[in-house]
Amino acid sequence: MKDIKILFIGLFFSLSLVGCYDSSQPNYQYFPNMYEPIGYEAYAESKAFRNGIEAQIPVDGTISRGWTPYDYPNSNEGYDTAKLNLKSPIEFNEENLKKGKELYGVYCAVCHGNKGNGQGILMTREKYLGVPSYADREITEGSIYHVIFYGRNAMGSHASQVNENERWQITQYVMELRSKLK
Repeated sequence: MKDIKILFIGLFFSLSLVGCYDSSQPNYQYFPNMYEPIGYEAYAESKAFRNGIEAQIPVDGTISRGWTPYDYPNSNEGYDTAKLNLKSPIEFNEENLKKGKELYGVYCAVCHGNKGNGQGILMTREKYLGVPSYADREITEGSIYHVIFYGRNAMGSHASQVNENERWQITQYVMELRSKLK
């Protein structure tokens, strides 16, 4: 009789625990941060780093993956040096000219014109004045690339819009336009 009484008490206690279980409420979680992550701001204050912010400054002398350094400075001397020494590393072919023409139409033709004569839509509407024709300038592959990279006079840099290969494709197309203007 005593064993049956203990069995009933144990059964009652077990059922009371199961009766309190709510499937919509989770029980204890092992590593709760895995289930409920904490969102951090990229540049928020943090004790994890010495400088107090989450993002770190790159190590001196490191280069971002996929980025090639450009060794010519943004100066008149850098322009002249690039004009004399810088040559296109990509092959001169129809595919590169076609892509260069497409990119030229997007980024350059509004000022320089479709023919490279300096009569783009912004020039004809007098938004920018004095855009030169490619026939009027002594330009080389290096000088064109340098100007696309840094900009010159009223023209701003296009280095953030076009990558290195695209800059060389535009350069090839500009040289092609120049040969047709002369």
